[in-house]
Amino acid sequence: MNAQIESWEDIALERIPLFLAGHDVPWVTRARQSAFARFAECGFPTRRDEEWKYTDVAAIAKRTSLAPDNIPPDPSSEAALFAWTLAQKGTHLMVFVNGHYSDELSALGELPKGVRAESLAEVLDGSADLSEAFFDREHEHGVFAALNNALMTDGAVLELAPGAVLEKPLYLLFISSGNGTADYPRNIIMAGEGARATVIEHYFGMMEAHNFTNALTQISLAARADLQHCKLLQEGNASYHIAGIHAEQAAGSRFVSQSFALGGRLARNDITSRLDGPECRCNFDGLYLLDGRQHADHHTRIDHCAPSCTSREYYRGILDGESHGVFNGKVVVHPGAIKTDAHQSNRNLLLSRQAEIDTKPQLEIFADDVKCTHGATVGHLDDDALFYLRTRGVDEESARSLLIYGFANDIVARVEAPDMRARIEHLVLDRLPQGDQIKELL
Repeated sequence: MNAQIESWEDIALERIPLFLAGHDVPWVTRARQSAFARFAECGFPTRRDEEWKYTDVAAIAKRTSLAPDNIPPDPSSEAALFAWTLAQKGTHLMVFVNGHYSDELSALGELPKGVRAESLAEVLDGSADLSEAFFDREHEHGVFAALNNALMTDGAVLELAPGAVLEKPLYLLFISSGNGTADYPRNIIMAGEGARATVIEHYFGMMEAHNFTNALTQISLAARADLQHCKLLQEGNASYHIAGIHAEQAAGSRFVSQSFALGGRLARNDITSRLDGPECRCNFDGLYLLDGRQHADHHTRIDHCAPSCTSREYYRGILDGESHGVFNGKVVVHPGAIKTDAHQSNRNLLLSRQAEIDTKPQLEIFADDVKCTHGATVGHLDDDALFYLRTRGVDEESARSLLIYGFANDIVARVEAPDMRARIEHLVLDRLPQGDQIKELL
């Protein structure tokens, strides 16, 4: 780790609690100070660190300030219109502007019995009715998680009582205004025994946005709970986005994580799940669609800690221009986790000679009687498939776009929320040279 702190030492540790949520709650203050001390000791990672070998965060380290804004700005008219459009889509909508909850733009509506959805800042400024364990060192996954722990501004707290069902998705929309802010959203999801919900986490920025987002989502699933989590990254072309999604699963629970990286200059997503009880199911799906000089890094880890658990992971990348993709997926089968069934796959499509992908699927197995497979592919568009489409009267550009769409749609089609699936499908088609024509062919 790089311990140099010249570019961010202007953040006064002793003043952090004075303008952030929970400053009147002693344990919150202690947690923030302890986390910031850990960050200050380690500093930013460099490419000498194995976990950051292919992702350079030097531009983030050189920012003049990492301090979050105290008062959220008014959202632009474009962002407000976007939020109001989503409010008509049959979801429970919570909107955050530069890391702060906006009651004006949100449309949470009436929640079912046994479901609580609140702003994290409101919870911390009130009774702080949260387990301190969510903010301790044991729940940090790296130095950026420590920084989020210290400077978190707001986010969503979703709590489902045992057996509670949230029929409509909870839609968490994070809007960046484009004025160079540093945003620290923190989401906490707690699902009781047999509870069920869908959560959408959407990061949206104007094209000129040059913000830094450090986001963290913590998920706790009790026995037989079922959570579908879909993340869509659609920030501006100059933005930097570092995020973690970390789940802990009890016996018989099901966790589905879907990640779509379609924006930003640099994005890093760390996604993990720990299967702590028997009969857990876990699915990781992801798609990164890059061009220009975009960089997207996905680090995933699934820990099989109990017997008879199943995990499936399917990630696909489409890279054009001088873009760079990174996939590092690890499945760990711990001692005693017999009858584990795990499969991992990463497939990549390179559309230009300058595009690059570093892919590293991994298996670590410390138990017998398991079934585990993994693999990765890197290739170009199939010439035979292109020729077949050309012989059917499809011009070359449309044929290429149709094949690219088919490659991406294998992941997009897995999204169960119909409105979200349609939105992502539309965004993918908009990135294709002949997207309008493809819509007519479908």
